[in-house]
Amino acid sequence: QVQLVESGGGLVQPGGSLRLTCAASGGTLGSGMMGWFRQAPGKEREFVAGMYWPSGRTFYRVSVKGRFAFSRDNANNTAYLQMNSLKPADTAVYSCAVGGPGRDYDIAEAYDSWGQGTQVPVSS
Repeated sequence: QVQLVESGGGLVQPGGSLRLTCAASGGTLGSGMMGWFRQAPGKEREFVAGMYWPSGRTFYRVSVKGRFAFSRDNANNTAYLQMNSLKPADTAVYSCAVGGPGRDYDIAEAYDSWGQGTQVPVSS
């Protein structure tokens, strides 16, 4: 089973940017999907961005569309979430996940493997 490790989180001021990294090991990422989810304190986990491959088609939560960008480096089994114009409402623990093909990208239960998460506090 693929192991995922996120990095790149940290305190950022409103309007700032961060790039989160999701590194996969223990296997190659075959056809399927990858997603980014987040969970804010006291709230349920929510979908942020998803990608199907090999098509590379991406999907975003409405509130992050135009600000966040999901990309993947196939050669290095790594994915990125570039987050720009961050807002306090983006404060959460961000986790990446992978799942098999033919599933709904925005459903957490559809994913098979998860990273441990990285914290992103957005505050002045």
